[in-house]
Amino acid sequence: MLTKIRVAILDDHQSIIDGFTYRLSMDPEIQIVSTALFGEELEPMIASNPVDVLILDVSVPNSQEDHNPYPVLHTIPGLLKKYPGLNILVISMFTQRSLIEALINAGICGYILKDDQSSIQQLDKIVRLVANGGIYFSEGATWKSKGGNPDAILTPRHTVLLANELGVTGSTLRNLLSGSYLRLGVRTRAAAIAKAHQLGIIPVKPEPAFGSGKASKQKSGQHGRHTPKRARGRQVIKYS
Repeated sequence: MLTKIRVAILDDHQSIIDGFTYRLSMDPEIQIVSTALFGEELEPMIASNPVDVLILDVSVPNSQEDHNPYPVLHTIPGLLKKYPGLNILVISMFTQRSLIEALINAGICGYILKDDQSSIQQLDKIVRLVANGGIYFSEGATWKSKGGNPDAILTPRHTVLLANELGVTGSTLRNLLSGSYLRLGVRTRAAAIAKAHQLGIIPVKPEPAFGSGKASKQKSGQHGRHTPKRARGRQVIKYS
């Protein structure tokens, strides 16, 4: 039986919720378990329904009677502490660097601008990405790097391998990378790792030399030289 990714949505516009629900419901791997219009409903909603990915806006009002903004920024750390398996994806119209940086430091997995139609159209892929430990940001939500490939997304498998090499958990690696996005001037995990390699922050693990085994030495002796090792391709997900 297919284990579905459980998604909850918090947004103060019912039309936005309906649009996200319609788009995500087309993916057989995703299940919308709950939605809410007001901030006061957020914590009870998550407490009553296990959630893997929470999609939220940062400007929802507290309640129908109280239109003051709900303190999403201050609520996120507590939610992540109480529900360590929760992944938070913000979809908002705000582009302020200070806000996005604060949300990254609070522990979000991604930030999509509401006018980023390319990302919205691929929302199901992004939800699956963050549910599996990945990170995604709209191009306009961070600041482009001069180097690297800003559209390359590191797969969860590569995340686990890198975390193992560094001796940290996957969640720790995710927080370290997401908190470094603005400092490194990149918008995706793969670009952050590439930049960190370039700066020497993360050491590059050398590939083992071909022909180090006994069988390889015998083969080398037979042919007079080593056969070039075929390059191993890395699987990445690209969103155009």
